[in-house]
Amino acid sequence: MLKLYYNPGTIALASHIALEESGADYEAKKLNPAIMEHTKPEYLAINPKGRVPSLVTDRGILTETPAILLYIAQVYGASAFPPPEDPYDLAQLQSFNNYLCSTLHVNHAHRKRGRRWVDEQNTAAIKAMEIKVKSNMEECFQMIEDEMFEGPWVMGPDYSIADPYLFTITQWMEGDGVDPADFPKLLAHRKAMLARPAVARVVAEHAAK
Repeated sequence: MLKLYYNPGTIALASHIALEESGADYEAKKLNPAIMEHTKPEYLAINPKGRVPSLVTDRGILTETPAILLYIAQVYGASAFPPPEDPYDLAQLQSFNNYLCSTLHVNHAHRKRGRRWVDEQNTAAIKAMEIKVKSNMEECFQMIEDEMFEGPWVMGPDYSIADPYLFTITQWMEGDGVDPADFPKLLAHRKAMLARPAVARVVAEHAAK
């Protein structure tokens, strides 16, 4: 059985949705953010990076969302996430997911985790990073809205592992000061995702106390 470690409110939601959609036999283990459980020795023995998600498989432990999503799609999710047959199409899918990983997620992290980039005493720099998050995220969402989103799903007519990933990051819009109404395609995508029973189940689980 697969085992997914996650924190509520994090990017781990994407991997959790993918597992639920795929029908794989898995267990979801919620870590306790109140005690920073992801930084404790027990979890660091699973993922020394101290981040979520982590996916325990029968062959070892996978980390990093793009890798976990691709693994789920290729091993368990052929019906929910038909893998692209053409290498170029697969590369395009990975290009989209890696943009979310390397650019949007990093931009978002500057709002609460500026101390990753500057010393804690440099409060002016930390504040400047927080202020910049809104415009950085808006710029990225506009790029996706105008250039990268095929519709009705990310890659076109077929649901793919890019959809739970994009959905998870658009969940952060309001917190980052971004108005979802400014991005009608992404807002419609969010609503379509929430209408999927598997997505609704996982979202409810993450929201539960």
